[in-house]
Amino acid sequence: MSVTSVDKDLDNLTLTLIADFAASVERVWQLWADPRQLERWWGPPTYPATVEEYDLTPGGGVTYFMTGPEGDTHRGWWRVTTVTPPDLLEFTDGFADQEGNPAADMPTMSVRVRLTAHGDGTRMEMRSTFDSREQMEQLLKMGMDEGLRQAVSQIDALLTS
Repeated sequence: MSVTSVDKDLDNLTLTLIADFAASVERVWQLWADPRQLERWWGPPTYPATVEEYDLTPGGGVTYFMTGPEGDTHRGWWRVTTVTPPDLLEFTDGFADQEGNPAADMPTMSVRVRLTAHGDGTRMEMRSTFDSREQMEQLLKMGMDEGLRQAVSQIDALLTS
């Protein structure tokens, strides 16, 4: 399994996932840079993602929805702040209502993805930072940590296909 750790730090309001892959930094970057590849792993296996809009440039955004096993849909969005291929991506991640508008009653988080050469492959560090402990606890109760682990665990199969 590629995920080596998921660290919940309530004091610093961060959730950090570390994963190691047997592929180059450039190849792992493509999983973020290509919306069709992103769809194949962004979301747990039982909630596959469909990317609707995709602009991975500073000031750009991504909109998507995940479809659950009962046909239910859950929408989300990113506002991209930093893109430095092939090793750094930063964005604000949030939930959306059924029309795709940001959901004001749900937390957002700042996400920083860093890819570095590690041994013969790549280490991905994905750190989500929350505005408050309450927001972090809300998303952890919804299963964010396990969902993220399941989503990223799908990457190995994509890298070998």
